[in-house]
Amino acid sequence: MLSERRLEVLRAIVQDYVGTEEPVGSKALTERHNLGVSPATVRNDMAALEEDGFIHQPHTSAGRIPTDKGYRLFVDRLAGVKPMSGAERRAIHNFLGGAVDLDDVIARTVRLLAQLTRQVAVVQYPSLTRSTVRHVELLALAPARLMLVLITDTGRVEQRMVDCPSLVGEVALADLRARLNSRVAGRRFTDVPQLLQDLPEAFEQDDRPMVTMVLATLLETLGEETEERLMIGGTANLTRFVHDFPMTIRPVLEALEEQVVLLKLLGEAKDSGVTVRIGHENAHEGLNSTSVVSVGYGSGDEAVAKLGVVGPTRMDYPGTMGAVRAVARYVGQILAES
Repeated sequence: MLSERRLEVLRAIVQDYVGTEEPVGSKALTERHNLGVSPATVRNDMAALEEDGFIHQPHTSAGRIPTDKGYRLFVDRLAGVKPMSGAERRAIHNFLGGAVDLDDVIARTVRLLAQLTRQVAVVQYPSLTRSTVRHVELLALAPARLMLVLITDTGRVEQRMVDCPSLVGEVALADLRARLNSRVAGRRFTDVPQLLQDLPEAFEQDDRPMVTMVLATLLETLGEETEERLMIGGTANLTRFVHDFPMTIRPVLEALEEQVVLLKLLGEAKDSGVTVRIGHENAHEGLNSTSVVSVGYGSGDEAVAKLGVVGPTRMDYPGTMGAVRAVARYVGQILAES
């Protein structure tokens, strides 16, 4: 267990290294920070921190830099994340509030996160399995062909074509549309199959094949893994941190191209509260020199998807965590209002 003084020395090392990109020495620490002890005491504290694996010396005659373990302790002991200013909060709300549909919300969120944090931003589309049905629309495209439109509470829209076994009458189509929405509107996707089990029996015998085909298409849509979609932006920001990657930035870029890897990283985020994975805490080897800051977002108490940023371990953690949390909160508000 570190003493409060040594924890303060570690905080100072992290802050200076993040700000200057230079290894930090004891003299610089005593000059820049009011630690209340002599340089000799700071040197002893740094030696103890190095022995415990919280900092290390990158090369001879250099100062010290934090290790993954040091960053982890720094993050775990943060008194709080950096709050956004009033102007920043208004800018976030105005920027996201101008979105015209869900795709635009996601695209704006990616751009905003990348700009605020100067890192790589990753945003997952809302999950169908955590969503509720807002409305089901049925449109006649031809005498025996329909379009099924599924609209979720998050504004997500799924469209499917339905080829019916016989001609579809206007009255039967209107009746099916009304009955569908009366049963499933406002209900969780996971509840829908049971709610529709006996629906064909409410129709005339001649209309049941059409009803069965529409229900099969709807249930197939609900069961698809289409929620496994995400958008990424700000990859060019990594070029600002080439010195933070020991050998080459290529493994990081390759990992960012793998959607499965990114979805797994976001999946580790909590529904509420910011999750931080530092360095070797990231299972994918290509991301061992990065940190991932992520959080869930949604229109209610439960998160419907995750968002976050990827950057070097030499990161402004309080500021990044504050930005990620604030953007997630506003995205949730926008979805609730949509």
